[in-house]
Amino acid sequence: MNIRTALFPGSFDPFTIGHESLARRGLIFFDKIIVAIGYNTTKQGFINPENRKLMIEEIFSDEPRVQIELYTGLTVDFCKKLNIHAILRGLRTAADFEYERAVGHMNNLMETDIETVFLLTQPEHSPISSTIVREILLNGGDVRKFVPNVEILKKYLPA
Repeated sequence: MNIRTALFPGSFDPFTIGHESLARRGLIFFDKIIVAIGYNTTKQGFINPENRKLMIEEIFSDEPRVQIELYTGLTVDFCKKLNIHAILRGLRTAADFEYERAVGHMNNLMETDIETVFLLTQPEHSPISSTIVREILLNGGDVRKFVPNVEILKKYLPA
């Protein structure tokens, strides 16, 4: 049986309800989703990657078709290593589309057998971003509406 797997890459710092929704909705189209936590050289990390992995594994403990991995380097290289031909990405805004389209085209130019698949975020998740949630956290705000499980998140926050 050919298992259709998609890689859902990101920094997920922190993982939001929008990320969770995309991964779960992606299972409509794919047999397996690998949430791939990458090291983004343009972003300063908040929660260390190993803790992000543990946190996301807890969030998906009820879903065996979602696997969590850490990776470094180019996303297309990680796809090749795992023999994955689909990258799942979410779109919240027109600006997201322009950015993700450029990245998708570059990925496809580097590896023609890897396609990017876009899913629109749920309308209620459109304003939610890890950057904003991180700022709310850093300033002592309540993020319960924006993360899948605030108790799981609190276990992995930096001291």
